[in-house]
This record gives sequence, C-alpha cells and structure tokens, in this order.
Amino acid sequence: MKNEAKGVYQLENGNWGYRYGVVINGKTVWRKKTRDSKGHVMKTKSAAVKERDKSIAALIKKGEPQKKKQIRKTVSEVYKEYCATGRRGKAYTTIRKQDSLWNNHIADKFGDRYIDELTVAEINDYLAELYYSENRAYRYVESFLKMFYLILGQAYMRDYISSEYYNKLCKNKESKIHMPKMKIDEETDITVFNQVEIEALDNYFSGSNAETAYLIGRHCGLRINECYGLKWSNIDFEAGTILVDRQMQYQDGIIKLVPLKTRNAKRTVFMCEQLKDYLYEVKKHQETVSHSLALQREQNQTYIFDLNGEKISSLELVNCLPNGKIQTVNSMKFHSRTIKEKLGINFKYHYLRHTYGTNLANLNTPSHILRAQMGHANINVTMKYYLAVSDSGIDILKKNLSAMM
Repeated sequence: MKNEAKGVYQLENGNWGYRYGVVINGKTVWRKKTRDSKGHVMKTKSAAVKERDKSIAALIKKGEPQKKKQIRKTVSEVYKEYCATGRRGKAYTTIRKQDSLWNNHIADKFGDRYIDELTVAEINDYLAELYYSENRAYRYVESFLKMFYLILGQAYMRDYISSEYYNKLCKNKESKIHMPKMKIDEETDITVFNQVEIEALDNYFSGSNAETAYLIGRHCGLRINECYGLKWSNIDFEAGTILVDRQMQYQDGIIKLVPLKTRNAKRTVFMCEQLKDYLYEVKKHQETVSHSLALQREQNQTYIFDLNGEKISSLELVNCLPNGKIQTVNSMKFHSRTIKEKLGINFKYHYLRHTYGTNLANLNTPSHILRAQMGHANINVTMKYYLAVSDSGIDILKKNLSAMM
C-alpha cells in the first residue's frame, strides 16, 4: 500500500531507520530509531517497517488506561448501599414508600440477582404483571419503575454496571425500561365534585368536627397534610392569606410538623371572603371559650414537635377543637366512609383540591397564578386542571357554542 513504508528511510551506510509521531492521551509522541528492539541494525526496508509497526503498537498499548475490574453486586447490595449513602435529605414519607416497595415486592423478586444481569424484558414484564394481572393502579406501578431507575442509577454511579448497559436500560428511547400501555378504563388523574355533590358535602360537614378542614380544602385546595399542619400564626386576616410552610405527618407513630415535600409547595394562598369570615369566627370563638374551658383545654391539649424540633401545643393549630383536642390527618377517614354509605359519594379529601383547581381553571385563571396557588413544581401538572372535564366546564362550552351561532 502507498503509506505502508511511511517514515521509513535508508541511512548513508545502507542500513534502515524509521521515524513517526502518534497521539497518546491528546499529546503527540515522536520516535526515531535506527536499530530494532534488540539493538541490532535493520538491514532491509521490510525489517524497518516491521520494527516501526511493533514500536507504534507498544507505545499505544502503554498509553491506554488500565481497565478497572468490574465489581459485581446484587440488587439487594446496591439498594442497601443507596439507603446508607444515597438518600440523605429525602423526605420521611419518600423513605417509607421506597422501603415499602422494596421489602414487600422488589426484594423477593430481584434482591438476589446480580445488578448487571437484569434485562429490559424481565423488568417490563414485571411491571406489566403488576398492572394487568394484579390490577395495581397505574400511578402505583409508576413508583416501581422509578425504583428501578433509582437502583440502576446507584449502580452506574458506583461503577457496578457499564455505561453501555445503563444507557440501554435507562437512557435509550428505543430500548429502555418503560411503563405498560395504560388501560382504556384507567381512572383519570383529576376527579371533580359537581355542584350537587358540593352542596351535599357542605350540608354534611356543617357543624361537624371536620368542618374547618373541609372548608380549607374546598376554598384553598390545600393538601390534607398541609391543612392539618396549619397554625393560627400562618393566617393573615388583614391580607386575607394563608402561608403554607409545613405539613403534619406521623413519623414512627409520633405526630410532627415537618417541611413540605418540595420547595414550590411553600406558598401564600389567598382566601375568599367566605372562608376568611368563617376562620375569623372560629378563632374568635376559641379565644372566648379559652377561659370557660380552660381546664378541659389544659387536660386535652397535645404537645407535638414543630419544624425546629421544639414542642408546641395543639391549641396553636387551626384544626383543634375548642376543648383542646387535636385533629389529625386521620380525622377524615371516618367521614370518607360515612359519606360513601350515606350520600353515595366517593369522597377523598384530595378531590377537594382537584375541584378547586379545575373550577379556577374554568374561570380562566392565568396558569402561572393557578400554579402558585396550587404549589406545583411542574407547570404540566397545573395544565391538567385546564384539560379536566367538569360539569361547569361543559356548561361554559355550551354557552360558548351558543354564542357562535
């Protein structure tokens, strides 16, 4: 070939030599030789070519980084390592959910397997079995998918799997693990109470121990943990706002006020006049009975841990009865069952949030304002409320269609 003797030249004494330059780790390395690797002269051109090629190959091999020996780990070992070092700062509920998925499901199925031998097909088949055969909710099955991404990411970060393997399972659009196709009859994300149901719920909760929590959910769209974590100091009656900056949780059987799950969840929510007037009367009533019920309040009050770790009295909470008894996130469970039995309404407190968001969307509330009110981190979540089909939305559509005629 044309360049097979490139850099090879003949000396004045008739012997041969070679010179060349190759790039090693980004730098050009030059070599010039008139003798072979054993110190002998090169008497022919072909001998010089052969020695040049040997020299180039040896230099390239020397410059190659030494490959680390792949450490093999089981899925269980990777998850335990993640628990020990990879989830500092995670919310308590997130940790509990991850451990539940692992201990009750994934560990038995995949725990003893080596992480580098899992296949896309078997993980997809497992997700499909959960969804189609075991009839798990779509959003619940999604949490399993996130767990696999989490574990594989931990393994990749620790060099337990190759980049090629990680990309195949987690990155490449055509090959990565994914959710099963959603069923046609899958329950929609947004559930909205119609006007008849709202009126029935208003009547049901009126005068009940849960009326305050119900009205806050109905008129402000707070999550249930946020609602029961409200302190009176969070309410600004003059500005007509509620500062949402903490939530109530049970942690190891102990009631605590803890940080919100995301940064965007911390927000200032505006109250309607109806809710503001109602809460003002509740606070005024509690102040009035603070003397007549002083002994009961002293006996019934519960001390819980606040954000800063200090203990506060349940009397500081908005959802506290006049006699000092605390109301918690579990207080709605009884009402959900009773409403189902007596009114035939599938009541979940979170549906009040759905209804609130959808009604504001139907009233053409700017999306960035609604996002702030709801405390969404992702605008796509907010946009679901604009796409939700509700009775009020249909009425608006019919009115607009009539106007077009």
